[in-house]
Amino acid sequence: TGNFELELNSSTDVPEACRLTFVATNNTGIALTQTGFEVAAFDASGVVSSLLVLEFGELPLSKTRVVQFDLPAMKCADLSRLLVNGQDSCQSADGAHDVCIKQLSASSRISSIPFGL
Repeated sequence: TGNFELELNSSTDVPEACRLTFVATNNTGIALTQTGFEVAAFDASGVVSSLLVLEFGELPLSKTRVVQFDLPAMKCADLSRLLVNGQDSCQSADGAHDVCIKQLSASSRISSIPFGL
């Protein structure tokens, strides 16, 4: 079986926010029409500062998509970790699936911001 790869690729401070860049790759074997995850952001003291829904939209088979999300009112240096709290949406033409969370492989290229389940 394949997987759903979700990588935290980079972070950049922008005015009023920390911009996170994610790379999502659909290797599940199912063409997905809608994908999204609920992600918790933890501040420097380990407190959940926000819950976000990251929508990746349509991901056909073996498709990779790069998506950016802004964490409002947060500096990237104050972000201690990101946690995939759950699957928000995982749809194909056949209906809802759980492969997005069951086959999720989450990783981070940023040593200071771990990202996982």
